[in-house]
Amino acid sequence: MTDTPHHDVTGRGPVLLLHPGGSGHPMGLGPLTERLAQRFTVVTYDPLGLAHGRLGQPVPEQRPADWSEGARRVLEAVLPEGESAYVFGTSSGAIAVLDLLARYPGRLAHVVAHEPPCVTVLPDGQARRAELIEQLDGPGRPPAEGASATPFGVFLARVLRPFSAYAPAFTPPPARLTIAYGTDSRGQLLHRTAEVLAERLASACVAFPGGHLGTTDHPVEFADVLAETLRSSARTSA
Repeated sequence: MTDTPHHDVTGRGPVLLLHPGGSGHPMGLGPLTERLAQRFTVVTYDPLGLAHGRLGQPVPEQRPADWSEGARRVLEAVLPEGESAYVFGTSSGAIAVLDLLARYPGRLAHVVAHEPPCVTVLPDGQARRAELIEQLDGPGRPPAEGASATPFGVFLARVLRPFSAYAPAFTPPPARLTIAYGTDSRGQLLHRTAEVLAERLASACVAFPGGHLGTTDHPVEFADVLAETLRSSARTSA
């Protein structure tokens, strides 16, 4: 397959690849994207094409490598010659961008991974992963296929289990990665995961507005902290 995966582009400035969480559907990210587009060329990646007419069609079980490979192809299509990109991912999208940095660091200026649910990095990680799956995937699961399909149904059926098993095992290039967590998540599972992951990968660990859904609950404040984090990374690497 050589076609460029589904994505949308808006704004002007340095390229910032935005990787949604859940099933990769960018629903609710409009205000965040609008704010970021004042400073960046925002490339919103839709790995399964759910926002581009594919919701309801059959979806095989996904792997982080599937999404990171698609992100690489999107960047190849949009990045000007000789330039590098900023990358942001949240939740399952954060796992995908960690895998992107592990596999294809060459043209990435800086990666911000917001609350990646790779809880197996914790000492009690397998138990925490089982609890996370049980909490999310209870009775009455929404459909993943057909006319009644929902993005959350696709996430539960095809993304949650393989992605939550992901445990990064690589050494990022110096000053090229920031692990982010929400201020409202302090003391919770994904805050602890972020701290352990940042220590494992020798990266910065930065608080962002809101909780796990800070991208949609506090889009303007979230976008401003993200922009400042990326600007700071550029000053550090200069």
